Amino acid sequence: MATRRNAAGSDAALEASVAGLGARRVAQSAVADLIGKNRAFALEDALAQAGRGACLDPADAALARAIATVTFRRLGFLKRALAGRMKQGLPENQPRLLALLATGAAQILDLNVPDHAAVDLSVRLAKADPPLQHLGPLVNAVLRRVIRERDAILAEAIDPLENNTPAWLAARWRAAYGEETARAIARAHLRGAAVDLTVRAEPDLWAERLDAIRLPLGSLRLRDARVGISDLPGYEDGAWWVQDAAAAIPARLLAPAAGARVADLCAAPGGKTAQLAAVGAVVTAVDRSATRLVRLRQNLARLGLTADIVTGDALEVPEGTFDAVLLDAPCSATGTIRRHPDVAWTKAEADIGRLAALQARLLDRAATLVRPGGCLVYCTCSLEPEEGEHQIAAFLGRHDAYERVPVRPAETGGLTELIDPNGDLRTLPAHLDGAAHEVRGGLDGFFASRLRRRS
Repeated sequence: MATRRNAAGSDAALEASVAGLGARRVAQSAVADLIGKNRAFALEDALAQAGRGACLDPADAALARAIATVTFRRLGFLKRALAGRMKQGLPENQPRLLALLATGAAQILDLNVPDHAAVDLSVRLAKADPPLQHLGPLVNAVLRRVIRERDAILAEAIDPLENNTPAWLAARWRAAYGEETARAIARAHLRGAAVDLTVRAEPDLWAERLDAIRLPLGSLRLRDARVGISDLPGYEDGAWWVQDAAAAIPARLLAPAAGARVADLCAAPGGKTAQLAAVGAVVTAVDRSATRLVRLRQNLARLGLTADIVTGDALEVPEGTFDAVLLDAPCSATGTIRRHPDVAWTKAEADIGRLAALQARLLDRAATLVRPGGCLVYCTCSLEPEEGEHQIAAFLGRHDAYERVPVRPAETGGLTELIDPNGDLRTLPAHLDGAAHEVRGGLDGFFASRLRRRS
């Protein structure tokens, strides 16, 4: 077969003849790209970029994703373990080497792969990467030491807030939520996310058919998060869609009547658009990303729902008279670390101020689109008060025409801990994740506030 050169300039023909090597290269390249550039770039995008031309079969693509995901989920622990076993310290200024060691250690410590495969294939990757060729013996020695000291390393990994969370985030969560809750958040991130579904009708029937738990919030939670989503009953028929239980709340707070004109700003990938359209609202879905809107269109087509889809900047939507507006604003996404662990390591504290300024502008624009007596719901999947509580306090100070409409306990399934003292929604990853509700899996961290424009 023809040979191909990968991003490091190595001959990739070897990958076709060595089982699992291509998956490891894709995972290592994606992790190196993200930790090296520290940019707002999602892991799925990095994996797609690293995998271009690799022709991985589904099993290897899944392995690459699993390796990269667990590497970020436990990156703090992994870096600590590696640093303690390298005489020269952690190679923070060499992202490809750091990624190679971290993905190798993640396989040894956290994935069900043979130790010899994790070591051998990591060494092969080093030898195939010109800048790392001379470091094959180092990679071999460090990873073999990780194997020998596995029990000690795992025993040390007991404080996810202190040792597996970037210091700036840990400090913020301690200040915002207190020590105990901050620690609960960090523990929830280690467990990962459940798979929740929003159903169009007959939730009890679908709970039985899908072997799912019906949550107090109205969503269904699959008992087995490892199932193939597209193979489940009802997928092809559009009976339900994947949506975290917390992410489904804001559209329910809007509660538009059938025929109501609703603007869904920053709408992609479309879970909230689907919720609004499913209850009969006439939805205008706006997003600046044409690529993300492709997915929204595909989702609506599968579900048999319609919306007026507009590719454009929500800041430039002409003033109108919508009955309701839903603004799911761009944010730091720190509430989604359970399912997107790379967020903790690719965002910086400076991003929060920049995003908060954008959110304020978007809120001001959204306020002009609501008719008198209409409703505006603002939400973000962030744990940071600047992107939630502080944002609404500042908005109400600027807009006398608006008043808060507090969330009612019935709207959170009686889970009053999800309602803050101001009457806004505040979900945390540690919510709905314990024996009190006989449910595990947590929630995405979400903030939402419902506002009414006075007549």
